[in-house]
Amino acid sequence: MTRVKRGTTALKRRRNVLKKVKGYRFGRSTKERQAKEASAHAGTYAFAHRRDKKSAFRAVWQIKIGAAAKKTGLSYSKLIHALKKSNVGLDRKILAGLIEKNPETFQRVVKKVSAN
Repeated sequence: MTRVKRGTTALKRRRNVLKKVKGYRFGRSTKERQAKEASAHAGTYAFAHRRDKKSAFRAVWQIKIGAAAKKTGLSYSKLIHALKKSNVGLDRKILAGLIEKNPETFQRVVKKVSAN
């Protein structure tokens, strides 16, 4: 069998690992073993925090909807209940966007729902 020199493959792998950790502090950005470990941890945190970000956004939407509902004389839960009862298919994300960008449209939705 012919001899295979693996220098290029090892160097490529090392370069890819170090590219991922560019900007990290201390040995994590220069030493391959520490860089691999830091990259693995970073991936774990990124995965977990993508989920956390979604729940944080949902909490913000609920706060915005609750504050806007209070101005119209409804509570958050009563507004959501009325929306479900009258089959209005707007989710919390859309409602929060309406409150920010088109408050008059949100008022119309609330009036339509509270009339039922």
